[in-house]
Amino acid sequence: MDTALADIVRATRASGALLYVLTPDRTALWLSHVAGAPREVVAPWSRVAVGDPMPVADAVREERLVWVNSQVEMARRYPRPAVVLPYDFALAAVPVASDSGVRGGLVLLWPSGHPPQLSRAEHDAVRAGSRRLGHLFEQAAGRGEAIVSPGRPRILPPEPGRTPTAEEAWAGTALLDRLPGGYVALNLNGRITLVTPAAADLVGASPDRLLGALPWEALPWMDVPHVEDRYRAALISRTPQTFRVLRPPDTWLSFELYPDASGISVRIDRAGDGQKADPVAQTAHGPGRATVLYHLMHLATTLTEAVGVQDVVDQTAEQLLPALGAQAMVLMTAQDGRLRILGHRGYSPELLARFDGAPLSRDIPGAAVLATGEPGFFPSFAQMASVYPKMTHEDGMAAWAVLPLIASGRPIGSVLLSYDRPHSFPPSERAVLTSLAGLVGQALDRARLYDNKDRLAHRLQSALLPHSLPSIPGLRVVARYLPAARGLGIGGDFYDLIRLDENTAAAAIGDVQGHNVDAAALMGQVRTAVHAHATVGAPPDHVLGGTNRLLTDLDPGLFTSCLYAHLDLGNGRACLATAGHPPPLMRHCDGRTELLAVPPGLLLGIDPTARYPSLECSLPPGCVLVLYTDGLVEAPGVDPDDATAALAGLVEQSDPCDLEAMADTLVRHAPAPGDDIALLLLSPTPDRG
Repeated sequence: MDTALADIVRATRASGALLYVLTPDRTALWLSHVAGAPREVVAPWSRVAVGDPMPVADAVREERLVWVNSQVEMARRYPRPAVVLPYDFALAAVPVASDSGVRGGLVLLWPSGHPPQLSRAEHDAVRAGSRRLGHLFEQAAGRGEAIVSPGRPRILPPEPGRTPTAEEAWAGTALLDRLPGGYVALNLNGRITLVTPAAADLVGASPDRLLGALPWEALPWMDVPHVEDRYRAALISRTPQTFRVLRPPDTWLSFELYPDASGISVRIDRAGDGQKADPVAQTAHGPGRATVLYHLMHLATTLTEAVGVQDVVDQTAEQLLPALGAQAMVLMTAQDGRLRILGHRGYSPELLARFDGAPLSRDIPGAAVLATGEPGFFPSFAQMASVYPKMTHEDGMAAWAVLPLIASGRPIGSVLLSYDRPHSFPPSERAVLTSLAGLVGQALDRARLYDNKDRLAHRLQSALLPHSLPSIPGLRVVARYLPAARGLGIGGDFYDLIRLDENTAAAAIGDVQGHNVDAAALMGQVRTAVHAHATVGAPPDHVLGGTNRLLTDLDPGLFTSCLYAHLDLGNGRACLATAGHPPPLMRHCDGRTELLAVPPGLLLGIDPTARYPSLECSLPPGCVLVLYTDGLVEAPGVDPDDATAALAGLVEQSDPCDLEAMADTLVRHAPAPGDDIALLLLSPTPDRG
């Protein structure tokens, strides 16, 4: 696998590559191999959900090549990774597939300056390489080999360069010593591999202290966001970078970074007085590492997309665990004096069931943090037991962080992060964890409000729809209602069946514009108005006309479509009128299905003088009248006539004796529920007793 990935990078002249493996349930991609970038840079994407707005997710889900040619294009199409890596580079993502299907995804990176499009040679190399990787995945699966260790991708070493002779090495060292300024070499992980005596003198540290270290760890005054940011910019965009930083107490140093595939060369010199007006990296108090900022931005960007508590749980687990190196997480809150588990990862449900619903107690870390709002950090169980002596070591973990989730200045929950290895929590990391928990707390507060409003709205809508339809002799009836997809709010679709007398009945179906509480409330008024006019025996045109005048007087600012059918079961006749509603379908006794050409009428609530002409048709026993709202047929990019014709075909192929199965078939083949769906099937029977 290493060789195959390295061959693709070489053939395409890419600067980096990320190889992903599709999980067995096909819902996520795990990062398995990385070339050209350190683990810290790719940590936010060690796990990508197939539904995420990410290039590799789109490539795998849609089984196509995704090409992003610039930073501007990345920001426009994929804001989440653009926020975390705000550098100029090009990217291609492709599915990795074998003969048996998609098995993963491949991402290739090119430095700044790549042409706007892939060349034919690059395109062919990407396709050939992804196919080769797909076959290797399939072979590994056949042998039962695990390709990936979740959270620990394999980092490929850079291509080895030419080994200099002893004479060349001596000459190179002498050359650096003769040049003005000092010189440092960094590998792709940012660690110092070479330092000249002049460079060590300029930064005020011995070469032994610098070799093998990260500059911002060996030299505290370089622990500022701007320093690591410029290193990342050089690494990702492969373009030279410059910055200045203050070496205490008063020495300004300039740094020039020159990257290539093997690492970064750095030239250091004293900054002249004339340069002090340039942008500089100001020393930060406390943790200033760019990694901290990236994790904060990445989590914040992700949580803005969360619309409910479960979304917050999922996004927190997917972002925090790989970014922080934790193995398990529990998200908790307090409700009615008891501890409630909102969600978890890495723990068994059986273990957490013992704590869910437990009385709030200072003996439980998650509950204690809820009461005090103070975080707790425990590098070992002995330290946890010293604070919580009643706790037993049941989870097999080695270190824990318990953090308050703060919103509006108060704790609304807590999160427990667990590590399977000993883990110290230095002050900088404690600040990071607390900041990240603050983001989660704010998102959780919004999500709980959303869920409460969502439940209230759907209860209102449910209360306004009929709980059951009346039993009418001689008429079989089946109804279905499906709300819109999560996050779109509630809608105003409705249906009704009214028994008028022993031989007649009325049916109505409609759709109020919008997806909110106002739409649901207006739907209740429309249904009440239709019901009131119908029960006094008004014909269809009068029912719609009266309802229209009522809505015009109310002036709700929303329009409503409605179709009303008067059913004369004794004589086998129907009379229908419509107010801008999709026309019904009639399945005749011989199986032929047609669209009933009901004369069009204006939507309700627009013009109080609007008229609603009606259509009379036969309604013999054995036929099926299909009333529906537009959510059953409408979808972006689909012609409405074609969609209605397809619906008619499904009705024609269904068994008219089994209306339940027919309704299930029609709903199952509906477009993705971007809108509400209401469906009413009516079929007269020969037996009127």
